[in-house]
Parts: sequence; structure tokens; C-alpha cells
Amino acid sequence: MPTFKVGAEDQPERLPSVMRRLAIYPGSFDPPTLGHLDVIERAARLFDEIIVAVGVNQAKTPFLSLEERMRALAVATEGVPNVTIDHFEGLLVHYAEAKGAKALVRGLRATSDFDFEFQIAMANRRLNDSIESVFLMTKWEHSFLTSSVVREVAQLGGDFSGFVHPGVAEIVRAHLNRE
Repeated sequence: MPTFKVGAEDQPERLPSVMRRLAIYPGSFDPPTLGHLDVIERAARLFDEIIVAVGVNQAKTPFLSLEERMRALAVATEGVPNVTIDHFEGLLVHYAEAKGAKALVRGLRATSDFDFEFQIAMANRRLNDSIESVFLMTKWEHSFLTSSVVREVAQLGGDFSGFVHPGVAEIVRAHLNRE
């Protein structure tokens, strides 16, 4: 294990053999889109571990249940070994602190997303300045894609399969058949 000298005492100190780089990618994922999956896959290459965290907001009524969204994310990220799926309620920075995360990943589709994300990032920094916000641009082919678009196309009987992972499409179809 490497050592280095610290301070005036010239004492060797051991570095941790592995410094885990944990990031959280939060969102409602209602449903998760190919744009979300693109951000997840690229973030997974940058960090040792990604927690995709479904935010629960009691004031909102989601299209898919929490369980359906978590299952959809699990199916879509099955081939990404360093991704785990979880959920949280309350402030994201409190969740990140509890998990020991040092970064929050956010996807940007267009410049219009930046204003909102910038405000959130600054509020999070004010709450805990040791947690960084990392912005990843989605691929251009996903720049128009939102969960709202997928929901609307699906609910109106359109072909939404090109907007989501095939496993997510199955979950959305099963949900619509139960409605």
C-alpha cells in the first residue's frame, strides 16, 4: 500500500486501497426513457457506483406506481453491473448524505433544462457543499424525449416503443391494460 508524508511530523499515512466514487441519479422516472438510460450508462462509466433513486413526492400522483418505476429501471439497467435502484422521500441532499454519495448526476436535454437544473444545483450546494452536481448531456436523438411525451403517446394508443427500453414498454403496456 502506498505511503506519503504528512505535516511536520513526517509520519507515513496509508491511503485507502479503494476510494469508492458513488453518485446518485435522482428523478421521477415516470416512466424511464431511453434518454434516462443513456445518462445512466454514461454515468456508470464515470463512477464506481450509481444509485438511480426514484423520488417519491406525496403531493403528486404518478402514472406508474413506485414499484413499477423501480422494476422498469431494474429491467432497463440489467446489463449495467454498477447500478442499483432505490427510492427516497424528502430532500435529495439528505438522502445523498445518508448513502455517502459525493455527486448528483443530472441529465440535460437542451439549454432550457439548464436554468432549472442550475437552480436546484445551487440550492443543493447551499445545503451541502461537499456534494457536487454533475451534468450529462443526453445524446441528440433523445433531446426531445421526456417521460411526459412517453405517457401521452402511450395513453393515446400511439407507438411509444422507440422511446423506452423494451422491458419498460412491457411494464407500461401492462399498466395501461389494468387501468
